Amino acid sequence: MASYDNEYRPGGFSLIPPVIKTIILANVAIFLLQTLTSPNFNPSDSVISQYGALWSLNSGNFEAWQLVTYMFLHGGFWHIFFNMLILWMFGAEIENYWGGQQFATFYFVCGIGAGVLNLLLTSAGATVGASGAIYGVLLAFGMMFPDRYIYIYFLLPVKAKYLVALYAVIEFFSSIDGRSDGVAHFAHLGGMIVGYVYIKIMQREWPLQEWVKRTFPQTVPQTRPESKISSPKLRMDKIDEILDKISRTGYESLTSDEKRILLEASKDKS
Repeated sequence: MASYDNEYRPGGFSLIPPVIKTIILANVAIFLLQTLTSPNFNPSDSVISQYGALWSLNSGNFEAWQLVTYMFLHGGFWHIFFNMLILWMFGAEIENYWGGQQFATFYFVCGIGAGVLNLLLTSAGATVGASGAIYGVLLAFGMMFPDRYIYIYFLLPVKAKYLVALYAVIEFFSSIDGRSDGVAHFAHLGGMIVGYVYIKIMQREWPLQEWVKRTFPQTVPQTRPESKISSPKLRMDKIDEILDKISRTGYESLTSDEKRILLEASKDKS
């Protein structure tokens, strides 16, 4: 079995997997359109930004589609540069393990969820940027590879789980001051919250599921018992087979039991 290394190496099976490549190219293309369609080459002043940004509910400019379009708009070069860099650094290995379809679903669920929370908790201005979805990706990396070392400024090694926790605390306390610094902290925090709930549901560990099963057993579809692999060697051999299958035919070809085994293996590293 290919174990998770302690040091972070972006890439995995593919250096830039297809969904992340598509997201990056789309963001860059739209950013160029924002810049070129602005009279003073300021992407925030573009007509695209005026219609695609996520406007607050009381602004009179809110439209439902903005919950998606705001993720593809950015306020400046460094805004998009760091967002896309972090997406690649922390998202590539997640997409390689989950598969493109699962990663794309997770990314957009986090981004839309972040936008909804931002709408509910803020009352002015417009929000742009993929940061809400990317904070969800950062949270997922910390949950999947909690003991990976990430070097801050290439010098200070910090385990992923501690770095993610630090970001969450920073965003929580920053959100108390609202958006006085021009950063959508509620969107960042919302992306992490939605990402956590999503992953727990995927791992079948969300407490509500067990409560529903106990309280309303007749409403839960009956399925065959899941097979358990007790021997560590047999478990490692099985995971090796699953990883080989992913490399041949992709994540989507796995059965539900194979996906469960892979998710449990990632959890065991925490």
